[in-house]
Amino acid sequence: MAVAIVTGGNSGIGRATAVALANSGFDVGITWHRDEDRAQSAAREIEQAGGRPAIRHLDLHAVHEGAQVLDELCEELGAINVLVNNAGHGTSKPFLEMTLGEWQGVIDVNLTASFLTSQAAARRMVEQQSGGAIINVTSVHEHIPLSGAAPYTASKHGLGGLTKSLALELGSYGIRVNSVAPGQIATRMTGQEDESPSESQVPLGRAGDAREVGALIAWLASDQASYVTGVSYVVDGGLLLIAGEHQ
Repeated sequence: MAVAIVTGGNSGIGRATAVALANSGFDVGITWHRDEDRAQSAAREIEQAGGRPAIRHLDLHAVHEGAQVLDELCEELGAINVLVNNAGHGTSKPFLEMTLGEWQGVIDVNLTASFLTSQAAARRMVEQQSGGAIINVTSVHEHIPLSGAAPYTASKHGLGGLTKSLALELGSYGIRVNSVAPGQIATRMTGQEDESPSESQVPLGRAGDAREVGALIAWLASDQASYVTGVSYVVDGGLLLIAGEHQ
């Protein structure tokens, strides 16, 4: 059975992705930062979907721990075929008031930790000689800026660039690397956790559901996407189409 690891897999997009992967035939390792009860609940949902779950606590502010925890999950589950870098962190503070520590905290979690986990996963995939897929969850702010969120915007732009660089370097090993860039999704980060997607000003008129993002990630992890690499898939209900109107 194939193995996938999802960082931040206890809630929101991460949890929806973990369940979608389990439904697609993967055993799934997840990490959690806060709320172990949700992690245990997610593990039960993975099991109900037919996958073997494994869970670990992980705070990616300690960037080197990401690779260590990934190795632990790989050892427990026996391999790694897919990595989903989903865990993220943001701050809302004007640029002129931001401290170096606040800047670095966001960059560490969103970009540096993803570099290290991707490197650890790719090394194992190369050793396994079986190829694989790395999927980075960025944001629409991989493509457009967000006022008051300089480090978040910079980290997501950077993660998008890292995605393309890894696609170039790892393609010869059969490792595909893509990003998924969600817009307004009904999750904890947008204050709509466990709620139905709200109305929105985007062309589709509503926020997205985490399962809609998870389904795309599961597709990118599958053999159906075997010729897709270095691409950013925007899942935003049309937000980018109207972003220029509000500048």
